[in-house]
Amino acid sequence: MASISLKNIVKNYGETKVVKNISLNIEDGEFVVLVGPSGCGKSTTLRMIAGLEQATSGEVTIGDRVVNDVEPQNRNIAMVFQNYALYPHKTVEENIVFALRRLKMNEAEIQSRLQDVSKMLKLEEYLKRKPADLSGGQRQRVAMGRAIVRDADCFLFDEPLSNLDAKLRNHMRTEIAQIHHKFGRTSVYVTHDQVEAMTLADKVVVLRDGIIEQVGSPMEIFLNPANIFVATFIGSPSMNIIDGTLYNEYLQLGQFKLPRNLLSSVKLTDDIAEEGRAVKVGIRPDFFNDKAFFAESASTFHFEQIEINLVEPMGFDKEVLFEIGGEDVKARLDLRSEVERGHTMDLLVDLSRVLLFDTETEERI
Repeated sequence: MASISLKNIVKNYGETKVVKNISLNIEDGEFVVLVGPSGCGKSTTLRMIAGLEQATSGEVTIGDRVVNDVEPQNRNIAMVFQNYALYPHKTVEENIVFALRRLKMNEAEIQSRLQDVSKMLKLEEYLKRKPADLSGGQRQRVAMGRAIVRDADCFLFDEPLSNLDAKLRNHMRTEIAQIHHKFGRTSVYVTHDQVEAMTLADKVVVLRDGIIEQVGSPMEIFLNPANIFVATFIGSPSMNIIDGTLYNEYLQLGQFKLPRNLLSSVKLTDDIAEEGRAVKVGIRPDFFNDKAFFAESASTFHFEQIEINLVEPMGFDKEVLFEIGGEDVKARLDLRSEVERGHTMDLLVDLSRVLLFDTETEERI
């Protein structure tokens, strides 16, 4: 295994700057997910680690070795691609062990590894088939088997589940987590799916427009986003962002006045003490509770007589849409709440979970 270090990495394509001076340390055995919208530079960053792209400037280190000038095949990494990248004329067995045979490994060791991997990924009955005879999920298993059969220092995953349907994606996500738990290899995983980021990662790296917006554990990113972009990108449904006005004694949110002294997540420094300052208020839909089933506490605020405009059943829970100060707001409630469209209800929010953001910079206050 090995750690990975990126130091002041820049990648330009002509005049287009794709990755803009990012630095990142990935610890030995850590599972790191690079997440962000399309075009943010996450796949390009992964390909620079793999050696498939050359950094314009900066330093890529794997273990104790700077690898900028090292060919991909000599970096001792294993990569799983979005499009599987299997040899169509070779069988599943031949695809999995191809790299081992190129290394002239002992055939007994090759067969031992093949047996272990095919059993783990439930591929035993498909070893003699060609990729064209397999489903998308089976092909992805073969691609993963080809990676983990090697004794690589690092596993790199480039959106490996994006071509699969939702049910199979969930299943394969579990398999990837189990593989990481078994082997403990340093892993870097690229996705635009924030659910994959939240469920797989030891550490999440959120990128936008070629820069790193925030690095942290999944729950750190979820509970303490650095700015509005991170707050709304991570979490499903997205965090509600509502216009508010901050006064010395309270936060005005539509017709409601939230006690300012209970906003414990807000850093009440002198530079935000301006009376009547416009702010953006962030409340996750998950943090609203139906007052009929939750007790008030010293830190909760009671939103009284909220009129519900829409109810969306989601199975175990339901999402309800309403307005605060003329702006749409969403809450996620459990099955006990039997509210219907056009009805009113009382909602509670723990004020320690309410976040404020600057209206101009969109940075967390």
